[in-house]
Amino acid sequence: MLISPAYAQAAGAPGAFDIISLLPLVLIFVVFYFLLIRPQQQKMRAHRAMIEAIKKGDQVVTGGGIYGRVTKVDAAENAVQVEIAPNVQVRVARHTISDVLTKPAPAASNENAPAASSAASGGLLSRLFKK
Repeated sequence: MLISPAYAQAAGAPGAFDIISLLPLVLIFVVFYFLLIRPQQQKMRAHRAMIEAIKKGDQVVTGGGIYGRVTKVDAAENAVQVEIAPNVQVRVARHTISDVLTKPAPAASNENAPAASSAASGGLLSRLFKK
């Protein structure tokens, strides 16, 4: 005979579980966690801390884009009273505040004193690149 017979190759069971087939799904989940889920959780945590730290006198922006100054904080009802114009005050829910514009000034410490004095005297960069 000139034509050789073809025999079927032995194959694994069609429904066999293989850990390697699960590896791409695990890798996709890890990438999604570090690129999407974790940064969003950190952002939510920072926003929650910012909302809890709102005090009277802070300049805020509401979710609707209204700028104003906090005149009263009502912790029991989770609301704040915001003055948006002279003698015009509105009550808004605390969670609708999207940003606090007045950030607290960093406290001066002895560790920052040498850096501040070198910056005031010109500093290394200003000495190298004299303007």
